[in-house]
Amino acid sequence: MWFKAPESCNCIEPQLPADELLVKYQYISDFFIALAYFSIPLELIYFVKKSAVFPYRWVLVQFGAFIVLCGATHLINLWTFTIHTRTVAMVMTAAKVLTAVVSCITALMLVHIIPDLLSVKTRELFLKNKAAELDREMGLIRTQEETGRHVRMLTHEIRSTLDRHTILKTTLIELGRTLALEECALWMPTRTGLELQLAYTLRQQNPVGYTVPIHLPVINQVFSSNRAVKISPNCPVARLRPHTGKYMPGEVVAVRVPLLNLSNFQIYDWPEVSTRSYALMVLMLPSDSARQWHVHELELVEVVADQVAVALSHAAILEESMRARNMLMEQNVALDLARREAETAIHARNDFLAVMNHEMRTPMHAIIALSSLLQETELTAEQRLMVETILKSSNLLATLINDVLDLSQLEDGSLQLETTTFSLHAVFREVLSLIKPVASVKKLSLTLHLASDLPAYAVGDDKRLMQTILNVVGNAVKFSKEGSISISAVVAKPDSFKDARIPEFHPVPSDSHFYLRVQVKDSGSGINPQDIPKLFTKFAQSQAVTTKGPAGSGLGLAICRRFVNLMEGHIWIESEGIGKGCTVTFIVRLGIPDRSNESKLAFAPKVLGNHVTTNFGGLKVLVMDDNGVNRSVTKGLLLHLGCDVTTAGSSEECLRIISPEHRMVFMDVCTGLDGYELAIRIQEKFKKRQDRPLIVALTGNTNKVTKENCMRVGMDGLILKPVSVDKMRGVLSELLEHRVLFEAI
Repeated sequence: MWFKAPESCNCIEPQLPADELLVKYQYISDFFIALAYFSIPLELIYFVKKSAVFPYRWVLVQFGAFIVLCGATHLINLWTFTIHTRTVAMVMTAAKVLTAVVSCITALMLVHIIPDLLSVKTRELFLKNKAAELDREMGLIRTQEETGRHVRMLTHEIRSTLDRHTILKTTLIELGRTLALEECALWMPTRTGLELQLAYTLRQQNPVGYTVPIHLPVINQVFSSNRAVKISPNCPVARLRPHTGKYMPGEVVAVRVPLLNLSNFQIYDWPEVSTRSYALMVLMLPSDSARQWHVHELELVEVVADQVAVALSHAAILEESMRARNMLMEQNVALDLARREAETAIHARNDFLAVMNHEMRTPMHAIIALSSLLQETELTAEQRLMVETILKSSNLLATLINDVLDLSQLEDGSLQLETTTFSLHAVFREVLSLIKPVASVKKLSLTLHLASDLPAYAVGDDKRLMQTILNVVGNAVKFSKEGSISISAVVAKPDSFKDARIPEFHPVPSDSHFYLRVQVKDSGSGINPQDIPKLFTKFAQSQAVTTKGPAGSGLGLAICRRFVNLMEGHIWIESEGIGKGCTVTFIVRLGIPDRSNESKLAFAPKVLGNHVTTNFGGLKVLVMDDNGVNRSVTKGLLLHLGCDVTTAGSSEECLRIISPEHRMVFMDVCTGLDGYELAIRIQEKFKKRQDRPLIVALTGNTNKVTKENCMRVGMDGLILKPVSVDKMRGVLSELLEHRVLFEAI
């Protein structure tokens, strides 16, 4: 029964009756809810304590307070299922108010936190993407490392040889093994350049030698790109195996291989490369799988193609260099054989010339000596003319022999200049004294002009210089019937070296030497200007000279040019034509002597002739010669000069006869060693030098070895055959005055 309580009553209104079972379930549920609410903050506190990276700890604290208050509300709500006091109601109200405040604050804070949480999620997704991308890059790096390893391995295998065929075959084998290819082939251009020929295959399923046109579109496509290109398995260059029809053909790629063609291998420059050409490498995947070409595999193929091109270029250069080396070796062998043959020929020629020189000078010695002796007897005018003719012809023949020997030595390079200090003025005076008698016979005016600044002494080969001047002046006398011949000698000035007539002559000035310029001008028969170059060729003469003037050997100017070249000079001829005379000019390099050398010139051997002593009566001389004719001729010359002569036909006889009374010993020296051994034994026989006679060699050999051997064994002189009366007179005078005389060779 319901009743209304008075307004002033503070008692609690009784609750409406409820189903006891429902109330019981609500009571149990509130208890467990409160228990759960109290356990969740504990778990959050444990999580925050253990986690050092969570960014929003204050939010968790606030959220924990909210949950605790919710739990407290449900816990307090347990007492509301029964009659409760006002205190419980107030506590319940305070808990709900706090719960509402904390709930609103938490909701407001979540509005600000949610974007941050979303951005964290976005960054998390970004990091995941980055991690995935990094994984892909690491995969690419690993793939590239694998590709690089394969490339290094392939490069090592390819470059382990420089044989072109081995390189190409190795490339196919290694690519097939590395990429697990079903077939790999190489197409090479033919010689015509119009076709590609199947040169190498991996499985050898197709016959090598099969050709396809080079201008196919698919081939042009591959050749125009430096990358590996996928091509149709049905194109001509990809038909490398029979189709069974059971499986679809695998993917095929093709790549070009540049070829280096050498057209001219140059030592000091890069090889000249002909028109660029390419080979075609075709690679085919297995047909029994769904495998496709990957990017790293294509890169591997491209790199290998480049390496093959480099290896082939190296092989081509090596082949060309080997070919050049083989050619050079063949040429060297041929040159060495030719050199040996030339040396053998030169030795044979020198031996022949040495023998012939000696053998020719021996009869020449007899002819000139006996003719000179005959000339000093009582003769009729006709007889004297014949004797003089014999002497002139003999002297001409002796000159020709000397020219031939000089030219031979010049050609084989065995002739060397003898450098001595000599009187330059005396050389010109001697030339003038030798030429004047011949010029006076032809009534030619002969003049000599020596410049005031011409040094009195010079360093050089005076014999070769005199021989050159004598040849040039002798030619002027020979080819001049009337008129005059002038000889001038000056020191060449640097300005004269710029003469247009001597463009190839480039002297180098120095303080230790000077250049002598000699000019010989005649009014003789003259020369055609077009014939001038021929005059310096041996055995060649101007046509006008040979038909209208006296003939010669054609060796004089050729030898002069060689001598002038040896003296680092230049010689040339000028003529305005036939009948207008000729001018010969030459420049030679001579040294400037020290003053200490000039003081020694008084003791230098002089040119034989014009000596004071004319009678050598009582001079005891021993002549040793195994040739009876030469022995008799030399004895006759010495007897004519008043000497007391003893002869010996052998070395033993000479040693037996010789005594301190003999002042001189003339002995023949040929190519053997008997004369040198005899000189040594004579010196051993006479212990004191003043008791030993002067030992003089008579020889027909003109080589320097003979002179060196004579000086080596201690001889006092060397005289060249033939010897006339005047020459023997001069020899005896020089030997008695200076006790030494080595005639220049």
